[in-house]
Amino acid sequence: MNPLLRWFHQFGSPPVFHAVAGRWAPWLYLVATPLLLWGMYAGLFSVPADYQQGDSYRILFVHVPSAWMSLFIYGVMGVNAFIALVWRIKISETLAMCCAPIGAAFTLVTLITGAVWGKPMWGTWWTWDARLTSELVLLFLYLGVIGLYAAIEDRRAAARAACFLALIGVVNVPIVHFSVEWWNTLHQGATIRLFRESTMHSSMIAPLLAMTFGTKLWFVASLLARTRVAMLDLESGKDWARRSAGIAP
Repeated sequence: MNPLLRWFHQFGSPPVFHAVAGRWAPWLYLVATPLLLWGMYAGLFSVPADYQQGDSYRILFVHVPSAWMSLFIYGVMGVNAFIALVWRIKISETLAMCCAPIGAAFTLVTLITGAVWGKPMWGTWWTWDARLTSELVLLFLYLGVIGLYAAIEDRRAAARAACFLALIGVVNVPIVHFSVEWWNTLHQGATIRLFRESTMHSSMIAPLLAMTFGTKLWFVASLLARTRVAMLDLESGKDWARRSAGIAP
């Protein structure tokens, strides 16, 4: 068997995943924490004020990484949902379901911080702007996946139904991302670009990148930790799960 496929099948085994996730999650938290602390401190206190927005723009060091994460996590959830529905891999089902609460939290932070920024900039806490509305729809999709998974007693059947809903919602991800380009909106366009010159001052980029990488590492660590607990619950009747939980067989 191809080494990559062999690794994929081994990693898809609940006992192997539980062991690997247990080793990696603490290290990911350890790396993510200083990145987040430095990025937040630098963004809120060290970098200069914006020449137009003053100090009000500082909340964007929290808002922008959270917004990126809200889309990134939905993409991860969608990929795992697809794998779960096509190949019926239990780990992918659980990973998809464990993505939803984390993604919902980042989306909620995005909406709240966006409202706090929008009040002094736009004069209102909320407007039915294309970007804001599609981001709100994203939150409802996350909550829908969480609710549907909780509503069905059979865990495997619940995961499959919720994965199907997650796949349907993937269509909203490009709508959120491209909304400022497709429609005339109040929301500003991208300030950091991969293939064109960024409009953000260079001194502001380092804290934003630290927050970006920190949130991604924190997400992976949280996903591994949540999935370990969920797999122990799903596999609670098996010997490996009982041993891992410290319960005598």
